[in-house]
Amino acid sequence: MSLVRWEPWKELERFFGNAPRFTREMTLAEWMPTVDIEENVEEYVVKAELPGLKKEEVKVTYKDGILALQGEHKQEKEEKGKKYHRIERTYGTFYRSFVIPEEVDEKKIVADQKDGMFFIHLPKTVERKPEEKTIEIKVR
Repeated sequence: MSLVRWEPWKELERFFGNAPRFTREMTLAEWMPTVDIEENVEEYVVKAELPGLKKEEVKVTYKDGILALQGEHKQEKEEKGKKYHRIERTYGTFYRSFVIPEEVDEKKIVADQKDGMFFIHLPKTVERKPEEKTIEIKVR
């Protein structure tokens, strides 16, 4: 008889790997569009993925230094004769908010949409130049 090393993690992996997979529905709070925020010399750009939404279905607001992006991705109505085998896209309302840097010119904020992406342009008011002065800090 030979000794066989028992590896409990592999046992669990094999068990769960063969188990039937059950999916759960996502709650409204779990869905948020993914967002990238870029900065260049002239502006900040917020890029939000919102496929399937029209510009009329998305509301972009600015108040007290906070940029908000909100809307609703509505689920398609089931039609007679149509049978869904899988629904993986998420639906429901969403709300994202971001603190805007102070150097943004709030009067020139604009947004546009193309190919399921929303772009919010936040122009800078004053170009900041990095200080070239080096300050030595003494360690106590």
